[in-house]
Amino acid sequence: MTKTDLVNFVAEDAGLTKAQAARALDAVEAGVKKGLKKEGKVTITGFCTFVAKEKAATTARNPRTGETVKVPAKTAVTIKAGSKLKEALN
Repeated sequence: MTKTDLVNFVAEDAGLTKAQAARALDAVEAGVKKGLKKEGKVTITGFCTFVAKEKAATTARNPRTGETVKVPAKTAVTIKAGSKLKEALN
C-alpha cells in the first residue's frame, strides 16, 4: 500500500476529503518524527512502537573493490508491532 492508497482509505473510511486525509496523515508523520527526536520513543498503544537507536560508527568492506570503508555513526529507527496489530494479522 502506498501513501496515496492510505490517504484514499482514510478519506473514505473517516468521511474526509482526500486533502483533509492527506493533512491528517502528514500530521501523524510529523508527530512521530518530533516524538522520536525529542523523546526517542513513540508508542501508539496496541498498534506499534517506534524507537530511535544510536548505531556506532563501524568499518565495512566494499565488496567490489575489497577496500575498507568507514561507516559513520547514525540513528536508526526500529518498529515493533503491538498486540492488536499482531492479532489482526493472525
